Amino acid sequence: MLTRRRFLSSSAIASLSWKHALAQTPADLPAPSISSRARELHKRAFVFDAHVHALDREFYHGGSMGDLHHNGQWDLPRAREGGEDAFFLSIYVPEEYYPSRFETRQALRRMDHALRQLQENRTLVEPAFNAADIDRIHTKGKIAAVLDIEGSYDLDGDLGILRDLHGMGLRSAQLSAHNWNQNYADSCCSTPRSEGLSAHGRELIREMNRLNMVINVSHSGDNTISQVLDLSDHPVIATHHGLRDINNIPRNMPDDLMKKLVDKGGIFCFQIGSEFNYLREYQWLTAQRGKTFFDTTSIPDRVKGKSLYEVDALVAPQFPMPGATVPDSVAMAIDDWVAVVDRAIQIVGEDHVGLGTDFDGGPTLARGMRDVRDLPMVTDAMLRRGYSEERIRKFWGGNLLRVFRQIAS
Repeated sequence: MLTRRRFLSSSAIASLSWKHALAQTPADLPAPSISSRARELHKRAFVFDAHVHALDREFYHGGSMGDLHHNGQWDLPRAREGGEDAFFLSIYVPEEYYPSRFETRQALRRMDHALRQLQENRTLVEPAFNAADIDRIHTKGKIAAVLDIEGSYDLDGDLGILRDLHGMGLRSAQLSAHNWNQNYADSCCSTPRSEGLSAHGRELIREMNRLNMVINVSHSGDNTISQVLDLSDHPVIATHHGLRDINNIPRNMPDDLMKKLVDKGGIFCFQIGSEFNYLREYQWLTAQRGKTFFDTTSIPDRVKGKSLYEVDALVAPQFPMPGATVPDSVAMAIDDWVAVVDRAIQIVGEDHVGLGTDFDGGPTLARGMRDVRDLPMVTDAMLRRGYSEERIRKFWGGNLLRVFRQIAS
């Protein structure tokens, strides 16, 4: 019988993928030139990243998040170098686990793995269950990790399972099943089933409010987001999003919904990649692939009849997801990305924007950016745009920490 342990030690597919990922590493790129002013300001800022795929590589390929890796975009040593102080740790359950209803088993496996990794690396990182924990962990010089389900913990939204996960330490949950619908909430990128939230979906929102859990609307459909904002007693967070006016794809948010989210006290966090935020590169990559990055229609046929461990072997080669290689002629510059953030600030103000990088979840980074180490490039670009230190510190983490404090008190 194929077990996960045997898979991790002997899967030829995973091994080939690992070597391929090493070949694609950006580690050999030269470090970018960053002004001393930007480096000093960045060092003073509290950097709170709303979305990181911190453990996909380790779950599927072994190893520790505390080790310095030479593939992917994120690990704890590089995160410290890049100035990260806190992050939402994505417990990622992708669509491949849904057709055979493996999603709850996978969510529990990923939670178990995350908690063990955090314990093993407790000298560097600790789980944060509320904002006071983040303050305490930061004072100790460690990085704080908030556990966030991305995908489905149960397609039916069983409240008992939600409460069990909360008891294990989960403090945030994405409403849609990644780019698929839950049976109670519609996604951005599937044919609507509930036209937003079902009656049970509304019950789930009330329970998440009662538990003081973050409601994460990234990947949700427009109607879902709007109905959640009407119903929730707490602010709502879009952890890794983009603006539809910049790139007209369903995965991005229209201005009216962003304004509604902000009017309810929420925060809009920007995914750091080009496919959300730079139309030229998105169009080039879509043409190269022959499909959009959010097209998952082939999954049911690919996983049909496969066991849980066979699904592991199928999806393992994609992790970590370092983003695509693109020619300089179509590549986004960091100033292009900051221009998109600036557009949102002009619409909703500087108190309601933040960062949700999606590191190791597939973002194609700006030209010259290697990985999390190079986050000060953003600070430098903001200074070139004339931003004050106060505005930059709000963006880096002040806004997200304020909203998290309101929700998870």
